[in-house]
Amino acid sequence: MKTFAAIDVGSYELEMKLFEYSAKRGIKEIDDLKKRLDLGTEAYLTGRLSPEKIDDLCERLSDFAKVMKTYQVEEYVAYGTSAIRDTKNTRILLDLIKQRTGISITVLSNSEQRFVDLKSVASMKETFQETISKSALVIDIGGGSIQLSLFREGRLRATQNLKLGVLRLRERLLRLNAGITKMEGLIEEIVLAQMDVFCKLYLPEKEKVENIILIDDYLAGIFRNPAVTHDHPGFLPTKEMEKLMGDMEEKNLPEMARALEIPQDQALLFFINAVMVRVLVRTVGGKKIWAPGMTLCDGIMYEYAQKHKLISESHDFEADILSSAYHISKRYMGSKKRGETLEAIALNIYDTMKKVHGLGKRERLLLQLSAILHDCGKYISMVNLGECSYNIVMSTEILGLSHLEREIIAYVVRFNHTPFQYFHELERTTTLTEEAYLIVTKLTAILRVANALDRSHKQKFKDVKMQRKDNRLVIILDSDEDITLEKGLFKNRAAFFEEVFSVKPVIRRKDRL
Repeated sequence: MKTFAAIDVGSYELEMKLFEYSAKRGIKEIDDLKKRLDLGTEAYLTGRLSPEKIDDLCERLSDFAKVMKTYQVEEYVAYGTSAIRDTKNTRILLDLIKQRTGISITVLSNSEQRFVDLKSVASMKETFQETISKSALVIDIGGGSIQLSLFREGRLRATQNLKLGVLRLRERLLRLNAGITKMEGLIEEIVLAQMDVFCKLYLPEKEKVENIILIDDYLAGIFRNPAVTHDHPGFLPTKEMEKLMGDMEEKNLPEMARALEIPQDQALLFFINAVMVRVLVRTVGGKKIWAPGMTLCDGIMYEYAQKHKLISESHDFEADILSSAYHISKRYMGSKKRGETLEAIALNIYDTMKKVHGLGKRERLLLQLSAILHDCGKYISMVNLGECSYNIVMSTEILGLSHLEREIIAYVVRFNHTPFQYFHELERTTTLTEEAYLIVTKLTAILRVANALDRSHKQKFKDVKMQRKDNRLVIILDSDEDITLEKGLFKNRAAFFEEVFSVKPVIRRKDRL
């Protein structure tokens, strides 16, 4: 039996969950510690944490470190989210925390954070799959922003981040000197202004979602109360949600805190959170709301358990990533047939060259995504296709990809259309490590050859087979059509491939009897 700790340094609260686990007995939560600390307000307003706030943060993390020692924790993972991410001196802050507390914090990008949140909910296997089977909107509310993730037929279709976190909204409302009676109308105006764009992009007119999945720090606790949700803790019909809100509107903040049995200093944040949820539900529909009450710490444990093969996969997240990419391509008028052809050829080359390139399963996925998104920039410019494709990929979140992985894809689609830049040229303008740069180089070489084999965009080949013979990659094409264009443009693409792998691609037409 081993003990693991999951730590979430959030914008309004620090949480540490402790778990016991073994391959034989599975996972069991043994303790849950929470310490209230508002980091977000300072971080969002000033981009820094004051010395006093840093002292408070280190003191609480030192307490966590003592508890971990008491429980004889063997491993831990500590994640920092938007409050730490939004500081201007993040690296200095993380080093200071490490020196004073001994705890190393990894800062998650927004998409990484929301993906871990989603994993925490997906760990409730059957309920999650049933809830997203038709259509569902995941509303993940944080201190700095909210993430909306749309599922259709069990697959993730789109995700969008909106700067509408409860702490940000609270500060905006307080600056407007808005009393509690005016707040609801102001929140509605602010939320609807951004939801109008979201619905135009992802929800055609009159199209509504079936279910709402809510990830938050406020309503989830209420939804777990059997007195509110009756026979189905965690679930509440939207009509009952409206009734609950109607009852709350008749109370002032102290009365609301007493009725909900929450600290009075949380009442305003609860109210802002609840109004946002009601506006979102009214906008997108939904017959029922599910607030499972899972936290980032549960997602951290889920990731750890997956890595160590303590649990089986509860949901195919790789399929979600691919589904998101297909819909991004569709939004920017990408050719489905062209994308599928390029994807198949590129993956064929990748698999044939496996012993040469030395890359793994994750890099294969990045190549697949690059093939799907290779021409998304043509929606903006046919001339600056590479640069526009790069900018679209860098500006579009895909849950399940890290910022670095998204950057790798962006450079691959860029260099598929523009002259390749070597590391000494690129390092002045990029954050890519040398290791990541080499991945970009190898995937670009493969995608360029795949692209050359369908340069006419006519999918001329009935079949494409690959054989690696010594220092040659023999590409056998089965086609009755004229492939003069492909042969003529292949040479330059093949030269870069040979430079990268010391393997020369050559084209052969399949012999006919």
